[in-house]
Amino acid sequence: MSITSNEFTKDPDALLDYMVDWTKWLGTDTISLSTWIVPTGITKHADTNTTKTGTIELLGGAVDKTYEVVNRIDTDGGRINDQTIVIHIKDK
Repeated sequence: MSITSNEFTKDPDALLDYMVDWTKWLGTDTISLSTWIVPTGITKHADTNTTKTGTIELLGGAVDKTYEVVNRIDTDGGRINDQTIVIHIKDK
């Protein structure tokens, strides 16, 4: 899923992936490094990136809690930027 909204609802038992599409912001630049800052209480299962996107798989989270997860990128052009996604945990 490409981020058009920065907010998502997730069941605590679901293992789901979330993608940040940096294409418009990057222009002709490309991602050299993508890291994720994940708060305590929700688990990063895996992460990957391409030259234009960063993707994370998240597991867990406490019901009725909200988590802010940050994708930080470094680019080949020497820029650094963050994009925050908000994950609301609800029983589904």
